[in-house]
Amino acid sequence: MSRGHEVKGVQEQWLDAEAAKDLRRKPKKTAEEIVRGKQRESLDLSRARIARELAETTSDRRRVQLEAALQHLDGEIAKIR
Repeated sequence: MSRGHEVKGVQEQWLDAEAAKDLRRKPKKTAEEIVRGKQRESLDLSRARIARELAETTSDRRRVQLEAALQHLDGEIAKIR
């Protein structure tokens, strides 16, 4: 029993060391970079949803609306870059 506990302890130490090494390698993001990244991710998800709807729609009116939405999202994504 104690040997199993000993292995888990070593494994936990190894995982902790790996996590610490990853933190040192990755530069920390500023609050602004984090917000910008979240906005970008949200816009990308919205764009993917709109593109999927555009591919599936049969209505010409809806197609025009979705194309306008895609143009708007593309503009917003360009502002964030």
